[in-house]
Amino acid sequence: MLNCLQNLQRFSVLPFDTVVSRHHNILPFSFLSLTQRISSKSHHYPTMALKAASGSIPSAETSSSDVKEEKSETYSNNMTEAMGAVLTYRHELGMNYDFICPDLIVGSCLQTPEDVDELRKIGVKTIFCLQQNSDLEYFGVDINAIREYANTCDDIQHLRAEIRDFDAFDLRKRLPAVVSKLYKAIKSNGGVTYIHCTAGLGRAPAVALAYMFWVLGYKLNEANTLLLSKRSCFPKLDAIKSATADILTGLNKKPITLSWEGGNYSLVEISGLDIGWGQRTRLDFDDKQGSWFLKKELFEGRYEYKYIVDGEWTINKDELVTSPNKDGHVNNFIEVLDDADGDRAFLRERLTADDPDLTKDERIRIKEFLETCPDEDF
Repeated sequence: MLNCLQNLQRFSVLPFDTVVSRHHNILPFSFLSLTQRISSKSHHYPTMALKAASGSIPSAETSSSDVKEEKSETYSNNMTEAMGAVLTYRHELGMNYDFICPDLIVGSCLQTPEDVDELRKIGVKTIFCLQQNSDLEYFGVDINAIREYANTCDDIQHLRAEIRDFDAFDLRKRLPAVVSKLYKAIKSNGGVTYIHCTAGLGRAPAVALAYMFWVLGYKLNEANTLLLSKRSCFPKLDAIKSATADILTGLNKKPITLSWEGGNYSLVEISGLDIGWGQRTRLDFDDKQGSWFLKKELFEGRYEYKYIVDGEWTINKDELVTSPNKDGHVNNFIEVLDDADGDRAFLRERLTADDPDLTKDERIRIKEFLETCPDEDF
């Protein structure tokens, strides 16, 4: 029988100042673009290890354990760089999880169809996967085989709702639609719900927290305290707060324009902003002005970014620039402010404070949003 992490001896950690492991297709991140994400403040990384219990059953026997261990180590190192703490995820030790509430589990990814049966034994009715295809490919997980087997069972449903790993902006942007899908599935299926990303330490606990905050009636900090008492993890609370404010202020975005002067280039791109440091978007060239432009709409917040001009990472000195981080790297940044309505700004300020709570009316409005939010094809 699979052992839950809640049965393990706890590690000595600082839960609010610690980050935790997951997976990743680390390779699409260049080391340069990854280090550019690190905060300018000095880091003293605490260590957190996530390991399956000695009695747990690995999801599959392997003759390539060394390769899997190497992938886990690479993933953990990249996660440490991206998240800001020493984190360890041991994929080769199999699926691990914790009950947060009697009917809500946060855990690591399923690795074989047999893991579906392990979850059925503990009453799971919904498997809610937040991984992207690249996450699954990195560790060689055959998601189609898992989903096909789950579809043959009449007592469990496997759903996907992708969120990009190590990316708080994508988490914020995706949370409303993702939690809507989760909310509808739980209402339909009942029973126990298993929410997972790769290691079950960032995206999955964040989605669980948002559900507890928006639907179950917890204050956010109360939910986070309960979560951390059950599982050592590092959900991005600021992303949940901002997503809450986004829903209640109408999911309003503001237009922004970024530019790069000069026409003697073949390609100008931007990385960061709301697309993450592992992604790039191209700027359009305006022949009349002799400049490159990017027009986007963004939610309120502070966004860091960097230009890639003919393949070279650089900043635009005519736009706002961050202070150097510990490695001397600087980024451009932009502050997007919602200044159109005083009441809306006050609501956002309250919901993004240190200890936010929802009124009864606000929680009703959020549930109405979750019920009517269009389903997406993940």
